[in-house]
Amino acid sequence: MKKTNIYEANGFDAKSMKRLLVHDSPYFKVLNFNFKAGQQLPVHSHDIEGEVSLVVLEGEGEFLGKDGSSMPAKAGDVLICPISDPHGLKAGSDLRLLVTIAPPI
Repeated sequence: MKKTNIYEANGFDAKSMKRLLVHDSPYFKVLNFNFKAGQQLPVHSHDIEGEVSLVVLEGEGEFLGKDGSSMPAKAGDVLICPISDPHGLKAGSDLRLLVTIAPPI
């Protein structure tokens, strides 16, 4: 068993998003990203099989996709997609994001 409090372990940085590796195993990877308003995780994809989930824990912004598409993202929203699909996020306010990747990359 392993316990991590991401609110205590990872803060915010005005210069760039903050990243915390919460868990990494052969089965899945869990990451916490903290964004100040205006910061973003650029749209990207991975040429592998698997899925990714993006869970907004706090704040609001936009989930980003291919061809400039976007959809609102707020606390409690979960985006799930194949990891090969283009995905990203832009923070409209300070935002905490929990990302799960299975299988891990």
